[in-house]
Amino acid sequence: MAVHAKRLWAVIAAAGTGQRMGQDLPKQYQTIAGRYVLAWSVETLLTLSDLQGLMIAHSPGDTQWRECVPTPAPLVHGCEGGSTRAQSVRLALEALEALGACAEDWVLVHDAARPAISRADIDQLIAGVGDDPDGGLLAVPVRDTLKRVDANARVEATINREQLWQALTPQYFPLGRLALALRQADPQHTTDEAQAMEQMGAKPQLIAGLPSNIKLTTPADEPWLAATLAARSTKEVH
Repeated sequence: MAVHAKRLWAVIAAAGTGQRMGQDLPKQYQTIAGRYVLAWSVETLLTLSDLQGLMIAHSPGDTQWRECVPTPAPLVHGCEGGSTRAQSVRLALEALEALGACAEDWVLVHDAARPAISRADIDQLIAGVGDDPDGGLLAVPVRDTLKRVDANARVEATINREQLWQALTPQYFPLGRLALALRQADPQHTTDEAQAMEQMGAKPQLIAGLPSNIKLTTPADEPWLAATLAARSTKEVH
């Protein structure tokens, strides 16, 4: 288990509507392997013994997030997010600061639509980044051949994938530096926290994570996640 000398906080970005799922219910509230998608991530993050608090950034007026939190869970809090991921995470960091988080603390930022995150991957991320002020994120090397296409979906070029990685979450940064990066970033064109850090000159570390940490994006992802999470539930029982 990783040992971390600094105070640790966590944020789950859960304000999305999940339009690509083609359903009225946001994907964080879909049920997979007997639990809400969001609940899987909450329960995994709450296993961190040095966690000071977990902030869930939800859509305005949303109260369903509370159903994804085990009772009692005094470390879990909610705040209203924004219209983009960057805005939601920035607001969540401000809410953590109101709870007593400070710039020298560290924060894990996770996507609510990645329910299969493992505790082992989180420990590896924290240990791998250490005290690097540029932070880091879980990622996996791109395995498939990549094509760049034109407006008519015709191939223009094949992209060299040797130095390409697919970003995952959690992403892990000094809280103060991340808050500053998100305040300076364009929220409409910042797709993750690492990009915000990059825009202020940081070079976050990539820590290899498990390929099973996939994002629930379309209905085709559900069977894969269900199998992974059902297997985890079986291990918990035994």
